[in-house]
Amino acid sequence: GYNKGCKLLSTLTMPPVDTRAAIRPYAFLLLTVIGIPSNLAICFAFLRALRNDRRLLTADVILCHLTFSNLMLDCTRGIPQTLHTFGYKLMFSDLGCKLIILSFRSFRGLSISLTCLLSTYQAVVISPASSKLDTLKSQIPRFLTLTVMLLYVLYFVSCISTAIHGVANLVNNTMLPYTFNIEFCYATFYTFTALFGIGMAVMMRDLVFIVLMTIMSGYILLLLYRHSKKVKSIRSSDRAQLGARAEVKASRAVVTLVTIYVVFFGIDCVMWLYSISGVWVEPLISDIRMYFTMLYTSVCPVVIIATNPKVQAKLRVYIPEKTTHSVDTLSSTV
Repeated sequence: GYNKGCKLLSTLTMPPVDTRAAIRPYAFLLLTVIGIPSNLAICFAFLRALRNDRRLLTADVILCHLTFSNLMLDCTRGIPQTLHTFGYKLMFSDLGCKLIILSFRSFRGLSISLTCLLSTYQAVVISPASSKLDTLKSQIPRFLTLTVMLLYVLYFVSCISTAIHGVANLVNNTMLPYTFNIEFCYATFYTFTALFGIGMAVMMRDLVFIVLMTIMSGYILLLLYRHSKKVKSIRSSDRAQLGARAEVKASRAVVTLVTIYVVFFGIDCVMWLYSISGVWVEPLISDIRMYFTMLYTSVCPVVIIATNPKVQAKLRVYIPEKTTHSVDTLSSTV
């Protein structure tokens, strides 16, 4: 009876296993382990393509910037988040926190806007000659560099208002009412108006790109539906069929990326609105929101590698490259 009583007492006094604390570090580590190597692989593939072909297609340039943004988001948010979950504290000074917040918020916004630019360009590429978008087929490549530069400036300038509130430590270890706990840093706002105003401005800015990419993806799906009906009734040449298949494959890949981003962004927005509602937020809710914020940086390169023939070809380092046919330039493949 004594032994049974001791076993029962030890069971009752044993601290419960914290499932969240056990799973959380490895969940974020998984994202980092997948995201950084896969984004680096895509960067390597396009650098190899640039070295061999001396030029990149418009879609390739957009994908390069998108991949770079995802890679930097992994480095500025994924790595610190992962290290923090494994117990590393006080990694940054106040200045370091301001810079890291500026970086990951800017690159997150760039990831959204560049996905939007990619979907817009793909919609323009496959649009018929009678479409109003046809005039953009020559304009987007012409002004691509300027457009991308403006996006970089837009996001880095607009994210300064949030970054200046970044601090490494709380005063007297006291969490103020309007403080975002980024875990390895804090963003402290002095009034609810500042918190809500900046947050809504950021969300509305990103929402513009989300709505636009959703519209373009819907237009792409409509064109693909019309194309599939036309193909059934018309027998085209092998060359035309090959080009059409490349366009269809690229378009489906773009729609996949947009769908994933819209879902992740929607979850992120709902949880952000809940977090500023004044209700105490469960740590699990914050973890889920952060996980979905970072998830796209890991899913996006996997989709690109799985669907982009050029990336696949350039990653086959030890296999002689085949001569690039003219059909490769018929569409932007993701």
